[in-house]
Amino acid sequence: MNNEPNIIAAIDIGTTKIVAIVGRKLDNGKLQLLGMEQVPSTGVKRGVVLNIDETVASIKKAIARVEEKLDIQLTDVYVGIAGQHIKSLRNRGYRFIESGLEITQEDVDHLFDDNYKIPVEAGEKIMHVIPQDYIVDNEMGVKNPVGMSGRRLEGNFHIVLGRIASVKNIEKCMRRVALQLNDLILEPLASSKSVLTEEEKEAGVVLVDIGGGTTDVAVFYDGIIRHTAVIPFGGNVITSDIKEGCSVLYKQAEALKVQFGSAMGDIAREDMVVTIPGMSGWEPKEISFRSLAYIIQARMEEIIDYVMFQIENSGCYDKVGSGIVLTGGGALLKNLPQLIKFRTGLDVRIGLPNQCLEGELPAEAKQPNFATSIGLVLSAMERPKRALVEPELFGDVEPNWDEQRKGSGKREKPKKEKSSYKTGNLFSGIKNGLVNIFDEKDVEM
Repeated sequence: MNNEPNIIAAIDIGTTKIVAIVGRKLDNGKLQLLGMEQVPSTGVKRGVVLNIDETVASIKKAIARVEEKLDIQLTDVYVGIAGQHIKSLRNRGYRFIESGLEITQEDVDHLFDDNYKIPVEAGEKIMHVIPQDYIVDNEMGVKNPVGMSGRRLEGNFHIVLGRIASVKNIEKCMRRVALQLNDLILEPLASSKSVLTEEEKEAGVVLVDIGGGTTDVAVFYDGIIRHTAVIPFGGNVITSDIKEGCSVLYKQAEALKVQFGSAMGDIAREDMVVTIPGMSGWEPKEISFRSLAYIIQARMEEIIDYVMFQIENSGCYDKVGSGIVLTGGGALLKNLPQLIKFRTGLDVRIGLPNQCLEGELPAEAKQPNFATSIGLVLSAMERPKRALVEPELFGDVEPNWDEQRKGSGKREKPKKEKSSYKTGNLFSGIKNGLVNIFDEKDVEM
């Protein structure tokens, strides 16, 4: 990409927007953001690509904008994956140590690889295996058993499952725009990279990313991710509730939510109203701030209850010392932290994507609705570039797309590299690391 190895590009395919982001890895290990462009997303629902053509068109537009802005040509990207098809489970495996009494790295690797062999439902694949801790001859809580003496090695693992078809659809979108797909990154892990501190992960923290189509939950404790989940409700559902409850158009409901919405009805002012222009031949509507807030609060309480269920299901509720970090476009909803604290009993803060960033930050870097996008680049900094999909192997690149790109005519295809990369180990390398957001673009009433 632009012949500079430290340049990293990522694409965040969300329900409400698609973001193309480019950054540079600095010598001190931090990230310098070079450019970020977003376009509306119309082919994605609840984090899953449903319309290939519409998604490809949005990706092309975002890529063209960031390339023109930075005067570069992208050849390879990292892409985030999430959606309601992502789920997780816990597994414990064991292995008897045959090569003497000392546990070697090979023993640990074999135990790790065994997790990819457990049975899963048809159409699903194991995307990611994250070690939690190990047990050596009934000695529990071992983080690194290599070099210890023992005859029986057990391990607890967090396993992330995804739907094969959803992965294939993302791969196809990348082929259609002739970009090499380096890796797929689990989006809640990416968001955690940009908004969580190592101290919070150590003490115990819950990341709640409220996007447009889904709400992603990730629970960390002792520096390791312990639980992930995707709740199939997000900002778009709240907008739909406002549309039905107030009998307005969808775009008017979105504007009401963004400009005048509140998550707590009891403290909203009943004497203040907003007037919605009526359609041709119809009188304007008046909607009180309190009525609007009660509609939002009802749906938000449902989402919060789902989040609490996932926290309790993780077994870490009493270990969440830091509380909840709220990010995504939903974090901008007025009075939402107070409502979450009241419903859960946990401390709440807004997570801004400014971790590990250096230099002058664009305005987007200070908004929680870009936490996933920035986190994708931060996560990619720790991962080697390996081609999961090489565009030259397929014949479905968009016609004339190469010629339309800024630069010297026909794009040079990436060279084939023989690799022993395991597709089953799709997310290996993220051990410390759910689409996106409310549309924050103001709509004139």
